[in-house]
Amino acid sequence: MQVRNCRGFAVLMWDDFRLVKAIADRRTLAGAADTLAINTSTVFRRLGALEERLGTKLFERGRVGYALTPSGEEMVGLASRMADDVASFERRIAGRDLKPSGELRITTNDSFIIHMLTPIFARFREAFPDIRLEIIVGNQSLNLSRRDADIAIRATAHPTETLVGRRIASVAWTIYGRKGDEHPRERDEFRGLPWVGFSDSLPVSANGALADLTGQEAVYRLNTVLGLSHAIAAGMGIGSLPCFIGDAEPTLERLAEPQDDSSGAGLWLLTHADLKASARVRAFLDFAGAELMALKPLIEGRRAQAD
Repeated sequence: MQVRNCRGFAVLMWDDFRLVKAIADRRTLAGAADTLAINTSTVFRRLGALEERLGTKLFERGRVGYALTPSGEEMVGLASRMADDVASFERRIAGRDLKPSGELRITTNDSFIIHMLTPIFARFREAFPDIRLEIIVGNQSLNLSRRDADIAIRATAHPTETLVGRRIASVAWTIYGRKGDEHPRERDEFRGLPWVGFSDSLPVSANGALADLTGQEAVYRLNTVLGLSHAIAAGMGIGSLPCFIGDAEPTLERLAEPQDDSSGAGLWLLTHADLKASARVRAFLDFAGAELMALKPLIEGRRAQAD
């Protein structure tokens, strides 16, 4: 692939690499346009101009979308390495700030945001008014190495090796039913009841609570823990929930004690090693860590049940 400048080689800009990588990732011009926040006609025009400047095709257009040519593959490989270098530079610069101020991007899931984190975020904003929070809610793991987020608050048994942080508590799960319904209290009797569970698209660790129901066909499946708690409260069946959700919901009651599994999924506060010295990251980790430690009995299912 020839690259010419004023002496006979084309000049490539970073935006050219971003364009080609976006098309390669999404395989359509419309998808690339969405990634780059421009319109599809602009993507088409810029790709055509780039291929003309390079004197080679970067993509083959087919029924399944845009497929890379060898020249395109070479350019995407270089773009990926450049993106990693840019992200690494940004992390190092972000880690050198001295004052806890600026934007802080935090990723977590819907269960934590609803049942645990929003009051903590509010108190953090009161303590550090110069820090702006952007919360990214989702069950997927974002790439902290690419700075999709600065901090992750997630339940996991094995944090990514590139991340550093603090394990707050074990996340205890057990089986719940609608309060007021007649339920057995022995685990070997649960199999006779309808149960609700998770679809395969939701990666969860129920710390053994689901073992009692293994082999049964669920009457209702979905891919959100919050939705599951509402289904149990509606009387659709029994199901497994984190104790910090089930114990806090007055319409639910425990049907069993959580099984001790300290080696299972834990609640972690995580950041990238390059960001741990950042003033705003450090401020949040210290503040949220103390707040969450106060909730450890609830997270680990050790809060006394109301009668």
